[in-house]
Amino acid sequence: MLFEKTAISGLTVKNRIIRSATHDGLADENGAPSDKLIAKYEHLAKSEVGCIITGYAAVSRNGVSPYPRMMKIFDDSVIDRYKELTDAVHKYETPVVLQLAHCGRQTSSKAIGVQKVAPSNVLHTFYPDKAKELTDSEIYKIIDDFVTAAVRAEKAGFDGVQLHGGHGYLLHDFLSPFGNRRNDKWGGTLENRCRIVELIIKGIKEQTSLPVWIKISAQDNRKNGMRIDSSVQICKRLEAAGCDAIEVSCGTVQDGMNTMRSRLMPMDAVFKYREPCASFPKILNKIALPAANLINPLIKQPSPLENFNVDNAEAIRKAVSIPIIAVGGIHKVSDMQSILADGKADFISMCRPFICEPDLAKKLINGQPEAKCIMCNYCGLVIEKEPTRCLYGRVK
Repeated sequence: MLFEKTAISGLTVKNRIIRSATHDGLADENGAPSDKLIAKYEHLAKSEVGCIITGYAAVSRNGVSPYPRMMKIFDDSVIDRYKELTDAVHKYETPVVLQLAHCGRQTSSKAIGVQKVAPSNVLHTFYPDKAKELTDSEIYKIIDDFVTAAVRAEKAGFDGVQLHGGHGYLLHDFLSPFGNRRNDKWGGTLENRCRIVELIIKGIKEQTSLPVWIKISAQDNRKNGMRIDSSVQICKRLEAAGCDAIEVSCGTVQDGMNTMRSRLMPMDAVFKYREPCASFPKILNKIALPAANLINPLIKQPSPLENFNVDNAEAIRKAVSIPIIAVGGIHKVSDMQSILADGKADFISMCRPFICEPDLAKKLINGQPEAKCIMCNYCGLVIEKEPTRCLYGRVK
């Protein structure tokens, strides 16, 4: 079942293995794909992955990530370059879906050059500068930005778009009562919190012929945050609005290593890549890093380490009729086969394993029993300063 040719949202796929959206840090200065990024995606397609979801592409100028070299699609000038990417992938009859995102308050005003925006002015632990609460007209502008970005995606030859509605970004904050504390038509009730996403889906459906997927964090650890019961109801509403597939993830950046779980916090990487630790004087690091490594085993990490979104994916799958994609610590072929056979999800997506092994799909097809990724999470921190890469073996 895992390796059989099938279809999702009308797209033919060679197998049920999807490369989940991954920020590669390889866009050019305009936010268009660089030669290196195109070559990376072509290699994934050549290596028999069923479908590729791109790294997130910003739909608005004020929605850009603080991470370097994020893709952007809020200008027509990048369309031709994205067309080169889709052409390269399509040579191998592999569909490619563009992930559309707005970072909301999960960025810094300094990084984007203007004051960041959010549904509500809620302090972010790691990006504590003040966010501007969006006005009614500004929300409609962002809806239009998502729709217009999808129109550009279709012109560029993408086979679909995925809305990033998870991990603490703007759409997640609208869906979540933690990030959305409004008392107007955009907040309060579940119906109101879903409004922006529903209007984006309907708008894309009206102006393109593309399938519209969404990635959600079905659960997070924030007080009054996302919980599976409300996520099920949200997904039912999104299906009714026209959503074609749901990728089930969890967590936010504020959850620490909840979304990308590991046995230990990758302290060496924290001190090298994450601010403010990365800017500490070297002499201070000589003291602070050993101390951090000493207490590291005492820092509680989210559990379980593997297959941690499968139960939530199953709960959502029982409530909707559209395909469900499970992501999160799924590394073993035996687990993938069981998840599919037991009806817990329809497709399997992976991020970190493909950073470690870009040709992973071919290896699994040829009998490799599991991904080599050890979930050390060094890759999840290197992106804050440099292009994404695997630092396999650096974890102690």
